[in-house]
Amino acid sequence: EERKIMGKQINDLKRWLEKVFQKKETEIYEKTYQDKIQREKLDITKPSRRPSLGHLHPLSKVIFRVEDIFQSLGFSIVEGPEIEDEYHNFDALNIPKDHPARDQWDTFWLEGHRKLLRTHTSPVQVRYMEKHYPPFRIIAPGRCFRHEATDSSHDVQFYQLEGLMVDKNVSIANFKAVIENFINDFFGKKIDIRMRPGYFPFTEPSFEIDLRFQKGPWLEILGAGMVHPNVFRAVGYEPHNWQGFAFGLGLDRLAMLKYNIKDIRLFYQTDLRFIQQF
Repeated sequence: EERKIMGKQINDLKRWLEKVFQKKETEIYEKTYQDKIQREKLDITKPSRRPSLGHLHPLSKVIFRVEDIFQSLGFSIVEGPEIEDEYHNFDALNIPKDHPARDQWDTFWLEGHRKLLRTHTSPVQVRYMEKHYPPFRIIAPGRCFRHEATDSSHDVQFYQLEGLMVDKNVSIANFKAVIENFINDFFGKKIDIRMRPGYFPFTEPSFEIDLRFQKGPWLEILGAGMVHPNVFRAVGYEPHNWQGFAFGLGLDRLAMLKYNIKDIRLFYQTDLRFIQQF
């Protein structure tokens, strides 16, 4: 007899508890839903946030600026392969196998081939002259590789730009005018420049170009010279008919001078703390 009474009371309690739980669950859901709406509220009249955009690497900025300057001086931009053969990288540039100048480059040779990662962009000039006849003015920017110890001013890869002008009566005076215009334009002010004798197997005579900021120390910036007759012969030109000057400069070094960067390795470490400064 007591079981019927207790059973009814227990069922009544069960239904009451279910209603309480259902009501509380509804309250919690409504509160959570309203909180979510507030957190994720979208004001369609509010201006959108600008997406995060990338920007040019400092080396890219320097390369584009240098190209613009030389194009304004009448030079064309040419490119060549980063994997070169021994002939174009050395032999055609008056650097035969037994030439001591080869010791200046610690080369990355490719196993099983007489191929290498180019040590300079001079092979681009050779390849251009093999297919084109003077007169012309060209620059050849690009990446080069040398197997050497890295430090604040040296790395196994670097960007170089080489220039070449060939015509009937090209002289050192023409080269000096071109380089002075380029350096003053690049740095945006008058820079002291000096020329001194140097040596390169593919030019004769050869010279180094130094520059100086505000009476500070002289800094070597590029090497140059009049194209060696043997180079003209290698590409099929008659040396008596043509004259030309060639020059090469490190684009990394230009960027370091322009932006006051003390370590060349920063260019290749992809550290956003460095790159975002530009």
